[in-house]
Amino acid sequence: MAKKFDRPKHKQESLINKAKKSIKVDHNDFISFSFKYFDEHHKKFHLNEKELDYFLILLNRLKDISTFKLQDFYSNRGKTLRCHPIDWDDTTEECFNLKNEEQLVETPYQFGLSANEYGRVHGFLIDSTFFIRWFDPDHKLYSKD
Repeated sequence: MAKKFDRPKHKQESLINKAKKSIKVDHNDFISFSFKYFDEHHKKFHLNEKELDYFLILLNRLKDISTFKLQDFYSNRGKTLRCHPIDWDDTTEECFNLKNEEQLVETPYQFGLSANEYGRVHGFLIDSTFFIRWFDPDHKLYSKD
């Protein structure tokens, strides 16, 4: 008769989470951007009919943030950048709707393009890379319209 073995009763940690823990994040690394998880087809978060000014502001903001060290990004609460975590309970969405999101996204973040006029960028950090999920030029993440 084959010998039975007891399966562990705790949930096994995912390989992604194990890999994240094994990498040491250097808070002196500069922020970089990735569009790997960018969703250009979301019904609310699109750039249709945006003027050239919007794109110039967007590119300049991404360029400016790429000069930030990770620690500077986390600690910047200035009026124009307004970088902070997203609390899904305060939004119109429940999550980024990504496959394996619970393993990829530790904390969803957003930052502003200007004081209020050009909206925000939503995404998440892995190490010092900010993965852009949505551009929100019309502030629709917090608007119930």
